[in-house]
Amino acid sequence: MLGLLIADKDLESRKQMADMFVEAGYNVMVTSSAANALAGILRKTAQVVLLGSEFDDLPAVDLIPLLKKCNRKLTIILVSDEVPLPQMRKARREGIFYHALKPSGAEDREEIRQAVQCAFASIINNREVRNNS
Repeated sequence: MLGLLIADKDLESRKQMADMFVEAGYNVMVTSSAANALAGILRKTAQVVLLGSEFDDLPAVDLIPLLKKCNRKLTIILVSDEVPLPQMRKARREGIFYHALKPSGAEDREEIRQAVQCAFASIINNREVRNNS
């Protein structure tokens, strides 16, 4: 089963997103710890990560290369407040799938839900292409 990891230091944000994705039927794990995030990625229990702007006092853009080294096929959706342009460029170079601002209402949460849905669809399509090759 495909897994979704929500890695964010903000407890309320983690809870809101976890509730939304559990209700939608996803296999959801949550953490505020970089070590736990890495463990989930190394065990390949998470294929998509919703990554908050910072956790364990480290900016997310500094963690993205490490997460990608653990699993180069990992799909990362950065969910953050305003990110300075140089950091955003770095995150894109490192291979994030999508960037969304932290949700402040139902419309913002819908954007993230659609990004996650698209990320999983992309993973499934890539598997089918590889299997048919």
